Amino acid sequence: MKKIVLAMLALLLAAGAFAQETECISKELDGSLTLRVWGTGRNRTDAIEQARKQAVYDVLFKGVTRGNTDYNMRPIMTEVNARQRYQDYFDIFFMDRGEYRKYISMEDKRAGSTRIKRNYRDVTVGTTVRVLVPQLRARLKEDGLL
Repeated sequence: MKKIVLAMLALLLAAGAFAQETECISKELDGSLTLRVWGTGRNRTDAIEQARKQAVYDVLFKGVTRGNTDYNMRPIMTEVNARQRYQDYFDIFFMDRGEYRKYISMEDKRAGSTRIKRNYRDVTVGTTVRVLVPQLRARLKEDGLL
């Protein structure tokens, strides 16, 4: 019985190592957020692209509550169902190599900074990116969404 409990505990801890929620690492002086994000794709490049999209999406619609709790952030779009209401706008904004890339200022490219988890058909990548929140908020105000 003791071995079963220890095996279950080890399994739970191992599963937690690949938690896929966006985490706040820090908030910079210019108002931007440094986030640890996860993306899944066919290959590493696609997975990193999805992680970048996820970072901007979370800042816009979900907010960031994990990680460094000093910098918890509510979503920029506080309107209920904003993603559906402005679907045409955000479909273009989030398309591959779309406008959302203007609001990612850097990606940590040091050795060991990217975690990769593979299964038989896709790749999950965890990476660190900075989202330019003030510029993103200004863009949405300029476009009449806020």
